[in-house]
Amino acid sequence: MSERLEVTHPAGLFEFLAARLSGWHRNILRERLRAGCVRVNGQAVTRGDHALSAGDRVEVAARGEGPSSPPRGIVTLYEDEHLIAIDKPAGLLSVSTERQRERTALALVRESLSRPGRPARLWPVHRLDRETSGVLLLARSREVCEAVRATWDEVTKTYLAIVEGHPRPSTGAVEQPLWEDRALFVHAGRKPGAKQARTRYRTLASPPGRALLEVELDTGRRHQIRVHLAWLGHPVVGDARYGRGGPRLWLHAQHLGLPHPQDGCRLRIEAPAASEFARLLGV
Repeated sequence: MSERLEVTHPAGLFEFLAARLSGWHRNILRERLRAGCVRVNGQAVTRGDHALSAGDRVEVAARGEGPSSPPRGIVTLYEDEHLIAIDKPAGLLSVSTERQRERTALALVRESLSRPGRPARLWPVHRLDRETSGVLLLARSREVCEAVRATWDEVTKTYLAIVEGHPRPSTGAVEQPLWEDRALFVHAGRKPGAKQARTRYRTLASPPGRALLEVELDTGRRHQIRVHLAWLGHPVVGDARYGRGGPRLWLHAQHLGLPHPQDGCRLRIEAPAASEFARLLGV
């Protein structure tokens, strides 16, 4: 049986647990920490001196109910009884499609959570393009998935993109409607049926020939960032569809912020960009 606690004032993790779970033997608390059965805001923590802040959520799982083992090559960013967020690698499909039923992030995580006779059930809250890496959110029930999607207009999404050239101005917004042709190629421009879309960007670094942008979405259209940056004249490096191809598409979903479906508290999930971003920029 898990214990779920909320922090009301700053404290060390072990000190907090010993005070709130006074009926537990201190050696049992230390064993739970070592076993990875203590989570703070969904992240497993093993250090007793971990600093807690007011509003943090602490869960102490029974032995054997510790954090799940993520699939090989995939990092779990956040996990609780309602949601799981992973850092999806570039090149991996989020979910299967009618035409593509190969290995997907959803299938790999579901397989890692399944037990003999107890297949895990997961629902994708949203999707990332195959070529895009970063935060991908999954729900443990259909009800949770629908609850998060119902508040999707409150979700904040921040990406990192390496683009060709240096945008001018260095900070700005692209507001161009988007529409798809029969080949599912997305175009920017006005046309009957086109959907309004807005993308904001800010230049973080400008080495010769390329720029690192922080990009925020005010709408969430298919291929929105890629098409808007290409329309701006600065396609994402490695974008074979809307620019020039390369080893990979340099687009990364870095942050996802949302109200938690259980209590409405703001949840911020971060997937640090791979070191390859810095190497490509030469910074």
